Amino acid sequence: MTETSTTVEFTPERLTIAQEMIARYPQGRQKSALLPLLHLAQEQWGWLSPEVMDYIGRMLDIQAIEVYEVATFYTMFHLNPVGKHVIEYCRTGPCCLMGGEEVYDYLKQKLGVKAGETTADQKFTLKEVECLAACGMGPVFQIREQYYMHLTKERVDEIIEELSR
Repeated sequence: MTETSTTVEFTPERLTIAQEMIARYPQGRQKSALLPLLHLAQEQWGWLSPEVMDYIGRMLDIQAIEVYEVATFYTMFHLNPVGKHVIEYCRTGPCCLMGGEEVYDYLKQKLGVKAGETTADQKFTLKEVECLAACGMGPVFQIREQYYMHLTKERVDEIIEELSR
């Protein structure tokens, strides 16, 4: 979706997938397709704007607030435009005890952004998350489905250099 776009619609291919997702659930239980539809929408637009969430609500015949409640609860959904690589870093105790604060401060300094911000080149967005369920391997961050564990400043440099290409 572009800033000048006024119509929010899935591509024909994604619309077919969305209809298949909704059809998996019994009549009156279509709201059960909400999470998969939000993933599908984020895949298409890169983030979930209010217009996109309203569109999903209309597809499921539910109130927009029901969509917003779910989208704002899960950190995997982006409610603002994001960079090409969203770095989700764990800010909980176990990662911090293993040097996470130092590593994440270094990451922020290296990229020149704070949590919730995107680099000027639109390549990286930093996002704080609660737990990535890799407590014994911290500090850790995740980019899409890829975990990066036992992070050091040197490892951060390698990862950022690799993803910047």
